[in-house]
Amino acid sequence: MSERYEIRFSGSGGQGLILAGVIFAEAATIFDMKNAVQSQSYGPEARGGASKSEVIISDATINFPKATAIDLMLALTQEACAKYYKDIKPNGTLLVDEDFVKEIPKGTFKVVRLPIIRTASEEIGKAFVANIVALGAITAMTGQVTLEAVEKAVLSRVPKGTEELNKKALMAGYGLAKARGN
Repeated sequence: MSERYEIRFSGSGGQGLILAGVIFAEAATIFDMKNAVQSQSYGPEARGGASKSEVIISDATINFPKATAIDLMLALTQEACAKYYKDIKPNGTLLVDEDFVKEIPKGTFKVVRLPIIRTASEEIGKAFVANIVALGAITAMTGQVTLEAVEKAVLSRVPKGTEELNKKALMAGYGLAKARGN
């Protein structure tokens, strides 16, 4: 893998997608020894408005830190999907929360629908770990970072006392993507 792999995490401010991007980038750089950059942007509302976090991973030096040809985009909300999908490259992947993103934009990308927030709520018992469920799914789908590296990065970033909850969320997302053949 010498070329860039670009991932965009998008949803609503407050869903932890910036943290998810930071964790994924740390997993790549600190634990898998790859080059990665992470950037973020969100509306002035901070909570509730569309927000995104982007991670670029490469074995080579990353000369341009802005994502321009997205390989995989996560959209947890309809608003974020509509606002941010345009940079998905042909044959890229749009991963959506099947309960919250009903209108899929047209494009030459593959669409994967997973119950990310429902899995966090029903299987883990806490909707706020949806970002970690999504990380697990993205880890399984992309193969860009090892599951072990992502787990270590998650455990280094989550609040003390929530490690097992977050580990369970990560594995639930990983299993969800694998079960759907991704």
